[in-house]
Formats: sequence, C-alpha cells, structure tokens
Amino acid sequence: MSDLHHKLSWGLVYLGYNVIGNYACSNQATYKDIKETWEHSDAVPTEESILNAYEDWVEAEKKIQYQRDRSVAYPSIQDQLDMQYHDQINGTTTWKDAVAKVKADNPKP
Repeated sequence: MSDLHHKLSWGLVYLGYNVIGNYACSNQATYKDIKETWEHSDAVPTEESILNAYEDWVEAEKKIQYQRDRSVAYPSIQDQLDMQYHDQINGTTTWKDAVAKVKADNPKP
C-alpha cells in the first residue's frame, strides 16, 4: 500500500500541489485523506489523474537521468581546464576524449 501512497504523493507534486505541511502531500496519505484534507481552491484531482501524473513524472525523470549520470561522471572543472591547457601545449585530445567517453557511457535516451 505504501507504493500507492508514494505514487499519490509524487503525482500531486508533479501536478503542482506540493504544500509543505499538508498531509495530503505526504507519503502516508490515501486518496481518501487527500480528499478530506484538500486545501486548494480548485477541485481535487481524481485518483486516476494523480496516478497518471505520477507515471508522467517517472517518464520525464527517465528522459533526463542521463544528465545526472553525466554530471557526476565528468572530471572536475579544474581537471578539465588542466586537460585543455595540456592539450593546447602538447597537441593532444585528452579533454575531448574524456568528454566523449562520458557522453558515450551515458547516452541520451
């Protein structure tokens, strides 16, 4: 059941209804809780629309996961600048090779 609670919570967030301190947006809330504690002026989204929003969020996150993977795989800026400097001095392609490897290891979907 907690998986459903998680989906409801993140579905609401993806729909733009994340209110800090609002029980409806917690990972423990059921759809009944959401309806009973709704604090917004617009209508309560249906359970189906919340769950669909969760699935949309999951798909959107998958599409940009490669960016997070790349960001931790790239050498530090200091190391990249050092590579570029030495590539200019030595006529090498160390920096281009390092960046190309990160991109190849973490391709866009």
